[in-house]
Amino acid sequence: MSKAGKSKTAARKRNGFGSLMRSELSLILGIVTAAIFLWFGARLIENLEHPGAMGMVFVWLFVAVLWSAISVVRHADCLAIKCGEPYGTLILTLSAITIEVMMISAAMLHGENNPTLARDMMFAVIMIALNGLIGLSLLLGGLRHHEQDYNLQGASSYLNTIMALSVLGLVLPNFTTSMSGPRFSTVQEIFLAVTSIGLYAIFLLIQTTRHSEYFVESKGAALASQHHVGPMRSAIYHAVMLILYLLVVVVLAEKFAIPLDNSIEHFGMPQAFGGAIVAGLVLAPEALSGINAARKDQLQRSVNILHGSVLASIGLTIPAVLTIGMISKRTVTLGIEGGNLPLLLLTLAVSVVTFTSGKTNVLQGCIHLVLFAVFLLLIFCP
Repeated sequence: MSKAGKSKTAARKRNGFGSLMRSELSLILGIVTAAIFLWFGARLIENLEHPGAMGMVFVWLFVAVLWSAISVVRHADCLAIKCGEPYGTLILTLSAITIEVMMISAAMLHGENNPTLARDMMFAVIMIALNGLIGLSLLLGGLRHHEQDYNLQGASSYLNTIMALSVLGLVLPNFTTSMSGPRFSTVQEIFLAVTSIGLYAIFLLIQTTRHSEYFVESKGAALASQHHVGPMRSAIYHAVMLILYLLVVVVLAEKFAIPLDNSIEHFGMPQAFGGAIVAGLVLAPEALSGINAARKDQLQRSVNILHGSVLASIGLTIPAVLTIGMISKRTVTLGIEGGNLPLLLLTLAVSVVTFTSGKTNVLQGCIHLVLFAVFLLLIFCP
């Protein structure tokens, strides 16, 4: 090879390495941040004597977790293209729910027992996804495309399972009499955990094998594969990077849960506010994917992502928190109380009505956004 050829090859390698470093900068910063907080331990995250410093640490960890979580979605999106639907959105959903379960577990095991944290987080996921994100997706998609199509069988499968698990996990505890308060006895908790995992496993079987056509774009699966415009590499590369980012997010999420829990206890903020922050942080990457899909007239992908997030959150988080509660001897309160109870039931009913015709429009998006505004109001004005 001539000197000119060798020079061009070396330049391409340098440019390729530089491009790789720039695209994975969030991983480098995430690892550095995780190393710093692991090294200094409680000295950085337990210092409540200086609210300003605590605020800086809170923002630092929030940005680090969010940036790493978005990178998780980026690599999950690349795998989604290579695997096709519905496996693509399933990878995205399970990646995000892994982050959610780790964050809520870290918050449960830190500090004083907060029996309603898991309930508040799951309720916030339902309100943010089914009302805020679905509403915004339908609104933006309706403004651009007037009406949008989706696969009716797929949406019905999601909502049917979501309704069953939501009522069993978040409503039924208010009406059982085995224990005082809106919570289950140990036998009831075991039954609910097993039932939740079982229903979610059956849903995955339907989604990935027997009826996978329910979760493909009604206008053709080819359209759904055009949602990603970033650089594509091998499936092995994206799988390895996905795992690395998940490990970083798990460590950072554990550290972030500590100042969040401390701030809620120290400053007397509503407990529901902490659950909403965790839910919003977890759903932020999926929100970007879901809203962008709706804007590109890929509503079925948006439905798969957002409804899948709610279903996985309930189906996997409930067994996780109940198991942690039984092992650590901590009380777990699941029943939704006050104005949140009718709001949950209204949200489920409106969601069923929205996804019964095979088409959506701007009005339906506005209705969901109004319900989301009520959710935010009830956090601070219950």
